[in-house]
Amino acid sequence: MIRNVVGAVLALAGATAAVLSPFRAWYDGRHGRDYALGELFTGITGAKADLWWSLLLPFALAALLALVGVVLRSRPLVALAGFVVLGFTVFWMVRVGQYEGSLTVGGGGAGLGDGVANALGGGILLLLGALVMSGRRREARKDPEERTGRTWPEEPRAYAPPADGPDPREARGPDPREAPVADPYGAPAGDPRESAAPGSYDPYGSEPTRTFEMPDRDQGRDQGRDPDQDGPGPR
Repeated sequence: MIRNVVGAVLALAGATAAVLSPFRAWYDGRHGRDYALGELFTGITGAKADLWWSLLLPFALAALLALVGVVLRSRPLVALAGFVVLGFTVFWMVRVGQYEGSLTVGGGGAGLGDGVANALGGGILLLLGALVMSGRRREARKDPEERTGRTWPEEPRAYAPPADGPDPREARGPDPREAPVADPYGAPAGDPRESAAPGSYDPYGSEPTRTFEMPDRDQGRDQGRDPDQDGPGPR
């Protein structure tokens, strides 16, 4: 956070110096706003240029780039603004040297003026601001799982046996969960309901249910007694 603040201050100071430099003397008392932008490509002349078609235009665009870079905390934009300012300043120096035959630095308005120094200083401050700025945090570009530390379980994959060879699940033998488990209290292994006769197994351990048959009336008559009377019949 502190690095971003310091870098923003340096970048804004450099952009301000670059925008104000065309209003200062550049060479032999001639201001930078008097040099037309097209003269950098066709050659320096003594004609006075329009304000917005002079060296002010590239420096104003560089200041706009620096402002956007500070707001977005983008180091590349701030560095690009610095390169634009330094590039146009050096290009102007090359063209003026070709026009004048040589460049001189002197006092009293002769030679290079303070406007060039402001432009060079502004470009250097912009580059320093881009170096000092830390930019955006890297955590903001990470995945949600990396930021929160949570990992989501993977989806179960369907089992597909190999095309060639036996199924590895058959080589492992029967599933131990399917084998009968012996009772730890001494009961025989297996399910007693499978070996018992139907209807005779009681899960609570009680005696099996006894069934009684009613005597047949015809059978009692054959034996010489009435089944409806109590006691034994005649012998």
